[in-house]
Amino acid sequence: MVRRVAIIGAGVGGLASVKCCLDEGLEPTCFERSEDIGGLWRYTDSMDSARVSVYRSVITNTSKEMSCFSDFPCPEDFPSFLPHSLLLEYFRMYAQHFNLLRHIRFKTTALSVRKRPDFATSGQWEVVTETNGIQESHVFDAVMVCTGHYQEPYLPLASFPGIDTRFKGQYLHSQEYKDMEAFRGKRVLVVGIGNTGGDLSVELSHVAAKVFLSARSNTWVFSRVSDHGFPFDMVNTTRFNHFLDWLLPSALTKRIRFWKFNSWFNHANYGLASTKSSNFKVIINEELPFCLLSGTVVLKPNVKEFTESSAVFEDGTTEENIDVVLFATGYIFTFPFLEESVRSLFDNNRCLYKRIFPPQLEKPTLAIIGLVQLTGSVMVGAEMQARWVTGIFAGWNKLPPASRMMADVLKKKPPVKRNPSERENLKISFISYTDEIASCAGVKPSVLRLLLTDPRLALAIFFGPCTPYQYRLVGRGKWSGARDAILTQWQRTLKPLRTRVVDDSSDGSDGWRWMCLLALPVALTAGFLLFKYPQLGWSPQAG
Repeated sequence: MVRRVAIIGAGVGGLASVKCCLDEGLEPTCFERSEDIGGLWRYTDSMDSARVSVYRSVITNTSKEMSCFSDFPCPEDFPSFLPHSLLLEYFRMYAQHFNLLRHIRFKTTALSVRKRPDFATSGQWEVVTETNGIQESHVFDAVMVCTGHYQEPYLPLASFPGIDTRFKGQYLHSQEYKDMEAFRGKRVLVVGIGNTGGDLSVELSHVAAKVFLSARSNTWVFSRVSDHGFPFDMVNTTRFNHFLDWLLPSALTKRIRFWKFNSWFNHANYGLASTKSSNFKVIINEELPFCLLSGTVVLKPNVKEFTESSAVFEDGTTEENIDVVLFATGYIFTFPFLEESVRSLFDNNRCLYKRIFPPQLEKPTLAIIGLVQLTGSVMVGAEMQARWVTGIFAGWNKLPPASRMMADVLKKKPPVKRNPSERENLKISFISYTDEIASCAGVKPSVLRLLLTDPRLALAIFFGPCTPYQYRLVGRGKWSGARDAILTQWQRTLKPLRTRVVDDSSDGSDGWRWMCLLALPVALTAGFLLFKYPQLGWSPQAG
């Protein structure tokens, strides 16, 4: 019987894990090597290479309603997209409200996590920690690893000949970036066009003499601000849209998605992406198109090599007098504290059952929390993982036999990418994944059942944003405030904008909801016709 649980890391996954352990009557001890909570989101000016943190200007890419803990909404006066300082304040409020800090041991590093000699029968772990130079050994019934996927910078110097032999300028990884002042007046090359690469290029364009952004892959750019000014994720991440994605042919949904991206600006004109792209990534950035349009950021292809002061690109062009190369090339995932026999059981998260459990372990008492990249908020995914895992530890939920878990892993295992930092290896549908884990935990809501018992709530769940409160309506951990939180989510979204009120009686969110309702029979009919008579629309093989 699991009782004592070790939790490694006090970021968002660690906080959720401590709280979920307490909900299940378990005894958590969280080890955090720094002096405070927040993990990645606790910004500091320190250049400590052992700790990854956000840069000074970062703002969340997912809105507060789509990112909050499922039984603790963000304050209504918080803006929809939070600077790191407000997000950390929210974490502090959560930790204080549920009295979590007393279970966290700060300035304590987990040095090793090893199976006990009798692990095959007990499932216990020996955890060695260090605090102020003093080592301690502990025995725990289970371990939850909550160190996330931003662990060790990926700096592929071998892929860029000359960078560390001929190039006389400065090069660094984005982990070392704090603010833009150190780059004032310089010619900067940013390598990598993920969310970080896009953000840093835009920010540096305000002070640098010139910014070049090197992109290897086709990239679609969209804004956090959707039609009518609502947060994009609240409008787009709905069960209705998820249903349409399932219903319609993939070729058609792909064309619709490309059309939406290009309705903002033509990506081919900017050299970013083509509708013929088979492999592509999606980033969030409102300012990048204007920077490209104004020339303060210049898009370039992949770098072929570096000379003493220049970058030579694969299309044969050269940019001279480069002062700084900033690698926004992502991170790799390492667990140095886990013994090798355990680490060898999984390669990053690609061999984990439900992206959480190493299926070959004799006892399911090790869980990896938050090592998943979703199309929505990873914070919500991490909390859902923690709820299911602690339910298993407490005996309420059960895992299938190892053979079935391995079969599931092999079925869903993604192809290996040549770049280990490419988190497309991990990226999966937000609704699909959270629903899957919620079903395992017995907390997934039934829209059809609600349609009979609470039609207003059912419509809000199906047509409205798939906010985390939906997973507190039923099952263990049911929260009495979940229904009200769902029905008032648009009010909390608009509240911080009401600093100057104008006379307008229209309610955009209600109009949007009714538009979706009226569109449902049309969508169903269209889907049926497309499947039965493909000649009427795009065929599944259409580009």
